[in-house]
Amino acid sequence: MQAIKNIVSAHSLLDGVASPADLKELSIEELNQLCAELRSELIATISETGGHLASSLGVVEITVALHKVFNTPEDRLVWDVGHQAYIHKMLTGRRNQLNTVRQLGGLSGFPKREESIYDAFGVGHASTAISAAVGMLEASHHDYPEQAERKVVAIVGDGALTSGMSFEALNHAGHLQRNLIVILNDNGMSIAQNVGALSWAFSRTITNRFSTTLRKHFKKLVARGWFPSQLYKLLDRVEETTQGFFSSAALLFNGFGFRYLGPIDGHDIHQLIKAIEHAKDQDGPVVIHAITTKGKGYKPAEEDPVKFHGVVPFERENGHFKLVTPYSRPALTEVFGQSLVELAHIDQRIVGITAAMPGGTGLEILRQEFPDKFFDVGICEEHAITFAAGLACEGMRPVCAIYSSFLQRAYDQILHDLCLQKLPVVLVLDRAGLVGSDGPTHHGVFDLSYLRSMPNMTIMAPADEHELRNMLFTALNYSQGPVALRFPRGHVIGKHELSPMQFLPIGKGQLIKHINDKIKRPRILLISIGWATQTAVKVAEILEKNNLGASIFNGRFVKPLDEKYLLKLISDHDIIVTIEDNIKDGGFGSAILEFMADNSLLQQTQVIRCGINDCFIPHGSIPELHKLAQIDATSIYHNILAALEAQATTNRLSIA
Repeated sequence: MQAIKNIVSAHSLLDGVASPADLKELSIEELNQLCAELRSELIATISETGGHLASSLGVVEITVALHKVFNTPEDRLVWDVGHQAYIHKMLTGRRNQLNTVRQLGGLSGFPKREESIYDAFGVGHASTAISAAVGMLEASHHDYPEQAERKVVAIVGDGALTSGMSFEALNHAGHLQRNLIVILNDNGMSIAQNVGALSWAFSRTITNRFSTTLRKHFKKLVARGWFPSQLYKLLDRVEETTQGFFSSAALLFNGFGFRYLGPIDGHDIHQLIKAIEHAKDQDGPVVIHAITTKGKGYKPAEEDPVKFHGVVPFERENGHFKLVTPYSRPALTEVFGQSLVELAHIDQRIVGITAAMPGGTGLEILRQEFPDKFFDVGICEEHAITFAAGLACEGMRPVCAIYSSFLQRAYDQILHDLCLQKLPVVLVLDRAGLVGSDGPTHHGVFDLSYLRSMPNMTIMAPADEHELRNMLFTALNYSQGPVALRFPRGHVIGKHELSPMQFLPIGKGQLIKHINDKIKRPRILLISIGWATQTAVKVAEILEKNNLGASIFNGRFVKPLDEKYLLKLISDHDIIVTIEDNIKDGGFGSAILEFMADNSLLQQTQVIRCGINDCFIPHGSIPELHKLAQIDATSIYHNILAALEAQATTNRLSIA
């Protein structure tokens, strides 16, 4: 951390900025210097701690300009998504805490309302900003009329604008005609190219103070009946048509009822400030289209912004990542991707679908091998599911690979379009369980609960990479309805070669270890699901070292359960311990508990459910979070000991 301290001490201008109010008197030249200092310090800090780098580097000037022009936190800034908000955090009193970002007890990697009054809205999933901003702005005109002058700005990345939710919000904002300001941070990933200076020149002409004042007066005269409303609409149409000639992006936003400004250079602080001031003066919604470079100011990030989106610590001089934990074993995501390609060679009906995460979900491997079998639908999880349903209707075998926490957005489509129609779509839920430093917006700890309640859904979770392959093969050879296959963020366990894939009987678990001692008590049964089976094995080892034995049953399937075998197995044990990395409410443990209640197995057996309690788990490393949630092997062992002690105390009291 000494390198960070040295750079911090060299930032004379940044040292004088304690809050956004300190930006008000700075000149353009000083603001440019401030931007350079912010970039330098951000790179130095994230090179030591890791975090989201390229996105924040791309919005340095936008962030400074916003805090310069607006009266934050009274004026609201809503970020979409929060990856780009590190500079915002540095300018709003959290600069000295940035070295704790994404660490247990440290700053969140996203805007968080509990963290700062400057964080107007918590953001972790994309495409929420415009909707939230519309609500905030409308509230200031209704319940709080004294706040009607409040400005609300949504800063939206071009990727987030691909989502249907963003378009729904644009449509509503255009209808309401409040002075919502949307900053479109276009780093060339999704939206229109910069078509030159003519469009920006025209934008300035029709939104300068004279033109805006003239338009407002003319609008009042139209309202009084002095001029026909058709004339006002005609003038608007002429403006829109002219803008559309210069910029195709203008046509899009004009169609939603927004006035369009741009495209402008998103790294020109002077241009940004002028555009924002123009936007403030309008009497309706405005889009400022800013062209930016993701990773701006750090060559390795500019050359590979995807690689430097979220990073581990790296060498600042050359951009080489430091080997915090050297992994010689492949990631589970890679195993999934390679296995899918193997199967795609055999079955021509197989296609892969992702919602803007080809690399993160392993489908990049499929895209390279079979580009015609790969579909990236953008940040549109709802569309991804129903698109897959349509493919399945016509005999295809679609595989939707989506992070567990992002699949939540498509609940209705899974229920209505897949389950109700029993369509054979495979849902591959990567990043299931606690994911670590991204925190509560990304933890995949709800999927078992909401999927388990859906009729016709089959749910499976592998205990290792071999089961992952077998379960993918099984899912693609099961035609009675949708299948959900979930696995965590992590790497393979073994070092030996992966065996050929084989079909697993639906609803059949695996007995890993059986304590066949009818005399020795208590008889403990560990029932686990998915990767928690590795934890169950560790718990059994600790119990054995302390003269306590335990059987281990790998459930494999959450739905359907292996009821016939569980009935016999549970009857042979005194204490049942369920282990999962999902919330306990409605999860795997609940399924076991319900099964036991339905079969009158609770009277003679004690049940301990180990899973996530009814709360949101913060960010931190995965081992730290497992310990915090008490689903690590040591915590589970102590919970078993506590239950045994309580049971012994109850027995002593009963005898007395």
